[in-house]
Amino acid sequence: MKISKNVSNGTGRRKTAVARVFMRKGSGEIVVNGKQLVEYFPLQFYQDIVKSPVGVCNIEGADFIINVKGGGPAGQAVAVRHGISRALVKDDEERRKPLKEKGYLTRDPRKRERKKYGQPGARKSFQFSKR
Repeated sequence: MKISKNVSNGTGRRKTAVARVFMRKGSGEIVVNGKQLVEYFPLQFYQDIVKSPVGVCNIEGADFIINVKGGGPAGQAVAVRHGISRALVKDDEERRKPLKEKGYLTRDPRKRERKKYGQPGARKSFQFSKR
């Protein structure tokens, strides 16, 4: 499939990670925070997560420039995947169905629960003594 517009963008989120994705015509390069994908995500597992929406839509000749901040490597990888999926749908609405079936357009709402006062953690409480 070809790219219809010159530039499309999408924002992806996961936990505290936020990714801004810009898609343009090019050679198929993915740049994350000024580094190549292989440099920024050295583990193949994270690279596969980031590339998965491109594989689902059979995209060729699209460059992705990505700015991501917050969270850890796993959260950032999923945030980038979410952003790439949104950018692809913004470029061509026909891509929505295959991406939706894979679950790439759904924002994962799970976040870390805050620590409550009077307790050592979010759910943990101090030992209870009856006597």
